[in-house]
Order: sequence, then C-alpha cells, then structure tokens
Amino acid sequence: MNRRHFTRSIAGAALSTALPGTTLSAANSAQVAPPFKFSVMLWTVFPDLPFEQRLEKVAEAGYPSVELVKEFEKWSDENFRRFNAKKRALGITFDATAGVWKGIADPAAREAFLSDLNKMLITADKLECPAIIVLSGDRVPGLSHDQQHQSCIETLKRGADVAARRNVTLLLENIDPEENPKYYLTSVAEGFEIVRAVNHPRVKFLYDFYHEQIAEGNLIGKLEKNIDEVGLIHVADVPGRHEPGTGEINYSNIYRKLAELNYSRYVAMEFMPSGEPVATLRAARETAMRSAAK
Repeated sequence: MNRRHFTRSIAGAALSTALPGTTLSAANSAQVAPPFKFSVMLWTVFPDLPFEQRLEKVAEAGYPSVELVKEFEKWSDENFRRFNAKKRALGITFDATAGVWKGIADPAAREAFLSDLNKMLITADKLECPAIIVLSGDRVPGLSHDQQHQSCIETLKRGADVAARRNVTLLLENIDPEENPKYYLTSVAEGFEIVRAVNHPRVKFLYDFYHEQIAEGNLIGKLEKNIDEVGLIHVADVPGRHEPGTGEINYSNIYRKLAELNYSRYVAMEFMPSGEPVATLRAARETAMRSAAK
C-alpha cells in the first residue's frame, strides 16, 4: 500500500468532530488522515485573549496540540494546575516549548546553557511537554565556523544526556539571516549534520520551512535526505509569514512528500493569519489533510 494513502477515515472524522467548533463539512472533507499530527505555535494567534480562551480557539479550529514560548514564564503552581486541566478538558497537549535562551554555538556558554536547560526541564515537566526547542545563538566573534559547529555538537551531547533522564527531546532550530543576521545556524543542511554527529535519540531537528526558504531553499530535497532526523516541522509562507497559499512555498507538494515519507511527528502552524484566525487555521489544517491524501 502506498504510504501516502493511509486510509484512516474514521480517525480523520473523529479528529474533526471531536473538537468544538468543527463543522460537518470539515469532517466530510477529512476522508484520509495523514500520518503526521497538527499543532499551533501559540505566539502567532490570539495574543490579546486570556490563556484559556486561546486554547479554546485552537480547539475550535480543530487542532489537538499547542506549542509555547513565554506564555508560562510568570505562572504560579496554581496556574500550571489550572491550565493543564483546561488543556486536558479540551483534548489538547503541549507538544513542544521554547524557553532555553542560551545558545549552543559558544563553548564558553556551555555550562550556562546546561543550567538553563535543567531549569527548563522542570518547567517542561510541569507543562507535561515532551520536547524543548533549543537555539544555536548568535555567531561568536573570534571563533571559527568549525569551532562553533563543534560546540553545537558537544553542547547538544551534554544536553541530550540531561534531557534523556526526563524523557524530553531537544529540537535544534534554524533561523534565516534576514530575521537575525547574527544567528549562527541559518543552514538546515548544517543543522542535520550537527544532529547526526550528536547521534542521540533525544536530539532531533526542527525543520522550519519559512526560515529555510529565505535562507537557502531546496526544501523538499533536504526533507527527503534527512527525514529520520526531523523531530518537528514549522509552517509559514514566504514572504510575510502568513498561511500557506499566500506566498511562494508549494505546501501541497510538501504535505504530499511528508505523507509519502511516512513522517509521523508534528507539523506546527507558525504563521500570522491574514484573515479571521480560527477560520484560517481550520482551512490550513484541512488543506494539509487533503494534500497529504493525494
């Protein structure tokens, strides 16, 4: 059986109908569920609403998972209990979070990174979240490219041993040089080299198509070569960081390729909706499902 055609109509319909606000037409359009899962990076949507209402909106759009950045920084223990209870009531999980701001390209910052990671692992446990996004940090003046490359590898090896004790995966992310001209890891190809050199099951790569299209392109070719090292995918179109279909990236082909490669982890929408957020998020998810089924 072609892996693009995982005929799981019952699962697809259940996902569409079990979440509040999903229409019958959405359920009917989801005839085949792709092997991958859907999430929303929360910083991009509903920033002015209270946290619980933001989760409700994500559920209304038909998504079973959310990714966080700084939303939890001032939460009390009671906030963690309350918001975890809310997400469980909505059938939502927190699949990944950022929160370690020390970079890994600077060997002099290694101990500070590991200290921050240990603190973030406690927070991830409170969030019931299995993955933490990590950054290379900016380029270090006076250090060669090779020195910074090796620092990324060695720091991630140390971090992986710490994260593994709590069953947490570290996700290394690329950022394009237009967004941050000082950032070290702008190349997805190099990111995959680093992850392979670390060679630890708790270290994967966060493949952000938006950033890589700006930085180097050739999105599908790198996906095919490195699919086993992909731990998370972020979606937004170029230019503008809006939903797929507003720019130059052919996401329909990308979704089909993900299904063909049997990618089973998360695809997270990290775009700024150009229209009403719930409707835009719902349409993006339904389009991805249809594309993956072709």
